[in-house]
Amino acid sequence: MKLSARNALKGKVVEISKGQIVAKVKVDVGGQTITSVVSVEAIDELSLRVGDEVSAIIKSTEVMLGK
Repeated sequence: MKLSARNALKGKVVEISKGQIVAKVKVDVGGQTITSVVSVEAIDELSLRVGDEVSAIIKSTEVMLGK
């Protein structure tokens, strides 16, 4: 699958917290954690589990930096 997004970070799922409609998925990408909010339906369709290798694909017009 080809995507227009240019920011893809490979990582490992370290936590999944399911609600009724959405789930928070925490992904370790080289010692840093990225949290994504996705639908529970997407979690089920991807058969996503803790320990799975995934790509966090980031498509945004804005990226905030702090120092």
